[in-house]
Amino acid sequence: MKTNRFFGRDVVSINDFSRDELEFLFEKTNKMKELKPKEKDELGKARIMGYLFYEPSTRTRMSFEAAMASIGGSSIGISDLRSSSIEKGESLQDTVRVMDLYSDIIILRHQLDGSSKFAAEISDHPIINGGSGSEEHPTQAMLDLYTIIKEKKRIDGLKICILGDLKYGRTIYSLLYGLSNYDVEVILISPPTLKIRQESIYGLKNKMKIVELEEINETVFQNSDILYVTRIQKERFSDPQEYEKVKGVYTIDSTILKQFKPDISIMHPLPRIDEISQDVDNKSNAIYFKQASYGKDLRSALLALILNESPI
Repeated sequence: MKTNRFFGRDVVSINDFSRDELEFLFEKTNKMKELKPKEKDELGKARIMGYLFYEPSTRTRMSFEAAMASIGGSSIGISDLRSSSIEKGESLQDTVRVMDLYSDIIILRHQLDGSSKFAAEISDHPIINGGSGSEEHPTQAMLDLYTIIKEKKRIDGLKICILGDLKYGRTIYSLLYGLSNYDVEVILISPPTLKIRQESIYGLKNKMKIVELEEINETVFQNSDILYVTRIQKERFSDPQEYEKVKGVYTIDSTILKQFKPDISIMHPLPRIDEISQDVDNKSNAIYFKQASYGKDLRSALLALILNESPI
């Protein structure tokens, strides 16, 4: 039986996890689906998950709540800052410390870089980064890698095209860090002003082949196995006019889809704005809603592994 190296552990950056550990998590995610309801209920019984969402969220918060409920636990938290003492000026430090008193594990989403790392340093219970500024979103990348394996049966040897806002899209950084554990080729496509932050991927080019482009390239689509699309992060722009310059710069629709490799899989961390047309939704290539559905499965396994010393 493999040792559970997730027990009692913070999830701040996907960089903290090896390929073996990630694949252990994916294995346990599959195993969770096989457990009977009574068996699953024991994994989180009498445990409380606290969540602190300083930024809006749909899938991350709901999938974590659903995941905790699925293993027999309960959730308490803050998703509307106006209904909490944060509105009165309470510091992140004090809010985390109070939530730490009431919870066995805490999910934090915050607009500032370094927020999850800071919270992990002051909390006695494990912290899971649900999105920290423009830095990372590690559990999103975990479920993205899991989705690729479920759909393609492998990650090694794939060509993965990532399109959109690569400067501010925190899911992209976690995904790239996770992909660096595998033998892949990555093509990055973005407007010049939204190129990947080079200082944040320093060293990755030594681990995998990375090509950077500015235009949608038909040849790239014909050779790619995965197209991962992200929205332009409007909320990260300090100047609204700069956002307007890049708004809608790329749109994937059924016409463009004809240029793709027939079995390409289209992914998106959601929410979607206008970067993927709704006429793509019913295509077999579109797996972004399936991708979202895996969030509950993977996060239930992750919570169970962090809360229980013995593997599932």
